[in-house]
Amino acid sequence: MKIRVLILGYGEMGHAMEYLLAARHDVRIWNMGVVVKGSHATLEDEVAEAQVILFCLPVNPHHEIASRIAPHRAKDSLCLTIAKGLDESGRTAAQVFERVFGGKHHYGVVYGPMISEELRAGRHGFADAVLSDAADFEVMHNLFRGSMLVCQQTADMHGRSWSVILKNVYAILFGVADEMKLGDNMRGHLMVTAIAELSGIVQTFGGQAHTPYSYAGLGDLMTTATSEGSHHHALGQQLVRGEWSDISGEGVHTLRMVEKYHLFDWRAYPLFALVYDIVIAPETMHERVEDYLKRLREIVSCAI
Repeated sequence: MKIRVLILGYGEMGHAMEYLLAARHDVRIWNMGVVVKGSHATLEDEVAEAQVILFCLPVNPHHEIASRIAPHRAKDSLCLTIAKGLDESGRTAAQVFERVFGGKHHYGVVYGPMISEELRAGRHGFADAVLSDAADFEVMHNLFRGSMLVCQQTADMHGRSWSVILKNVYAILFGVADEMKLGDNMRGHLMVTAIAELSGIVQTFGGQAHTPYSYAGLGDLMTTATSEGSHHHALGQQLVRGEWSDISGEGVHTLRMVEKYHLFDWRAYPLFALVYDIVIAPETMHERVEDYLKRLREIVSCAI
């Protein structure tokens, strides 16, 4: 079944979604205030005819754009986002959608290892889809059927949102460890500990303990932490090399929002706290990493 799809945002992921969907569906595109591809001149008119609206945008403009389009959405349309960050108020994309669309329109999130370059090269991507109305998964099935994106129906929207957002924070440490030549064994420790901390953190938001063991958690963390093209892995390496003039990215922004709004007791999670300390004061990095490892050895000694 052909679906009228409106893609909002025409960056790397917007292009990737167009690549996945254009051969089977009627795809329209809006970007930077302009209808790039469509039959109408305005966003509102395109929204009125769209069955699926796909936010391929950073989370910051989500509230403004979602509020703008809400009065114009068709009754049974589905609004999806792939945004993996926090806005300037410390909200996830799911929280923004819940605030704007909750009780009035259907919405959902699509999260997992979906590197845009690989999707456009015809390689597989994998995603968890969490929807405000589970019945809409039939739409999701029709949307991506025949494409290279394997999309599975899941639950726990807020748990998966926090898993996919916080993984960018932990991915920085993998770059740090690789640049410091701490070895492959260290990667194993970082992966196990990061997932354990994510499990604890998502539960503070009402999520389920097992949620981080998913495409949105473990799958996306593995990809981001080890991919050669990963910005956050490269950022960790950059910090070790003393290149501190441009410390930026979704993970860095997340650290600042978590601290600014006291979103959870982040000092209770040693690995998360280590990333924070490294990013805020990179000149102390070697001392802090050694102190972290020393405490780990002491814990093991006590256990024995």
